Amino acid sequence: MNRKYFEDENYEAIKDAFEFLGLDFSKKIYIFIDEIQFVKNLPSVIKYLKDKYKVKFFLTGSASFYLKNLFSESLSGRKYIFNIYPLTFKEFIKFKGYKVVKNLSKNLDPILGKLFTDYINFGGFPGVALKDSCKEKQKKLQDIFSSYFEMEVEKLKDFTKLSKVRDTLLLLLSRSGSLLDISKLSQELGITRITLKEYIDFFEKTFFFALVKPFSQSKDVEIRKRPKIYPVDVGLAKEFGINDSGKLFEIAVYQNFKVKNAVNYYRKKNGLEIDFILNKKDAIEVKTFANTSDIHRVKKLVSKLKGIKNYKIVCLKKSPLKNTLWAPYFCLK
Repeated sequence: MNRKYFEDENYEAIKDAFEFLGLDFSKKIYIFIDEIQFVKNLPSVIKYLKDKYKVKFFLTGSASFYLKNLFSESLSGRKYIFNIYPLTFKEFIKFKGYKVVKNLSKNLDPILGKLFTDYINFGGFPGVALKDSCKEKQKKLQDIFSSYFEMEVEKLKDFTKLSKVRDTLLLLLSRSGSLLDISKLSQELGITRITLKEYIDFFEKTFFFALVKPFSQSKDVEIRKRPKIYPVDVGLAKEFGINDSGKLFEIAVYQNFKVKNAVNYYRKKNGLEIDFILNKKDAIEVKTFANTSDIHRVKKLVSKLKGIKNYKIVCLKKSPLKNTLWAPYFCLK
């Protein structure tokens, strides 16, 4: 539907225009609008047509800050919001034309391994997954980054120093999966801690980054300790900041369970840690390859955590050890 039809200040005139185009308001009407952040006063128009004529709307937009913050106060109790994230590995292989079944033959392991490597290197944006060559995938990732900066940062938030915002984005991408040190980062960027926190809050609200808080039975401790920061997509981390294969693997695994799970990490004062705690009951350690000492270390840490009974070590390379799971299998569960 052409967005310009909604720009008329007379809402009945908008309804008349739709009737001229052939819509019958005495019947059920469904209207689909894309990029709704570019339509002024859209919430008011939708509320009017929905309340008076029972019109149902399906609205999409790439500017998540608008959808989450500027659009959220309208239509209270009248709307459902769906957040669409980059593809999980299961969705990724479907995009590649493969069918996911319960019992996969071991003969398919080489194909799964190759697909997972592709997923680690280029991520799960649908537009990237459907490209054939590495250059096309990289170009699409660059376009996604540029679009985010233009659509979200420049148009929807009144930042005074856009170059500093961009520097912050790139620096945080290079620190993906690491503890967030506000003091150190603000010094490196030459901005105040308050400004940096404002940037990060915006990045989080626009789904570019997510903060993973530490696991604790005490809310006070959880709030006090530093979070880890993860990007929305491992492909962006690879393209703009990280070359370490182990860290990219960790981000790719996180990308698969963040959508449906509450995620924390666990870290002791001596530095020993477990990468992820899912739903405050399952411990997940991510290793390129697991050995016996890794099993003992995780088991010992888990034994001292109240409520945590299950643990798995997710491996990039297959391991015959108990409580280990090959990453492609884990991500297909």
